[in-house]
Amino acid sequence: MNPKISLVIPAKDEAGSVKRLYQEIFSVLSSVAKSAEIIFIDDGSKDNTFAILARIAKKDKRVKIIKLRGNWGKSVALQTGFDHAKGDTIITMDADLQDDPRDIPKFIDKINEGFDLVVGWKKKRKDPFITVLFSRIFNNLLIPVLTGVKLHDNNCGFKAFKKEAAKSLNLYGELFRFIPVILSKQNYKICEIEVHHRKRLFGKSKFGIAKNIKGFLDLITITFLTGYIRRPGHFFGGLGIISFSLGFLIGIYITYLRITTGSIQYHLPLLILGLLLMVIGVQFVTTGLIAEMMTNFNQKNSSYERFIEKIVG
Repeated sequence: MNPKISLVIPAKDEAGSVKRLYQEIFSVLSSVAKSAEIIFIDDGSKDNTFAILARIAKKDKRVKIIKLRGNWGKSVALQTGFDHAKGDTIITMDADLQDDPRDIPKFIDKINEGFDLVVGWKKKRKDPFITVLFSRIFNNLLIPVLTGVKLHDNNCGFKAFKKEAAKSLNLYGELFRFIPVILSKQNYKICEIEVHHRKRLFGKSKFGIAKNIKGFLDLITITFLTGYIRRPGHFFGGLGIISFSLGFLIGIYITYLRITTGSIQYHLPLLILGLLLMVIGVQFVTTGLIAEMMTNFNQKNSSYERFIEKIVG
């Protein structure tokens, strides 16, 4: 018999936290589900995180430990957990004790209301200022502008999924930050709830400036994948028209100078720039046409089963 709830918890160097987290989850689970499983994914820990989790798993058959071969990052850890989760509802949370398991019932209530994804909102964050600052820039400026998805905290690790939504994901790189964007673009029903955020008691944060730079690059990727993957000609064609038009306007200006002054001696760099912009514009348009042909071919040879919500009759 499959469990009703699966908890998926990535952990890296969280030896000081995982036992206490398990105990807190254990005290909550009995009141929210008759059957549940807890999946810890050890993402290349260098401390004794795995040993502690292994001892817990020997005592509690509901606990499964998956040890990755090295540190592959949170996206791979979450994807591995989703692939092995059997519950109808899948809940993710971080292993650092900053997420409060006592909020789990609120997530389950929202899933039972019919939502496919429930995202936690850490309204009162207990993180360093620089972490909060980058989060505000991403969640309140870049993500809404580039994707149209407006949530207070897209990257909150505390989430609840219907199984179908979680199983539809294909995470890599820093895409775990944009799970709400990915599912929103597939027309899954999404909401957010306020959660209690606690101070980190053990270990160190795994996030830094380098990860935020990678996250920005992946934001560009996800903007293209969710907005233009089935119409790449619009994306590349739009860039091509803008580039070609700018180059063409520069060409008109240079022509005007040649007619009125008789010389463009000091405007050769501008002329070269105009020609480059026109050439780049043509290349973008051509790339768009090729991408459209490839997309059209792949669509005819692909299954759309993952887009189907229900079949009646």
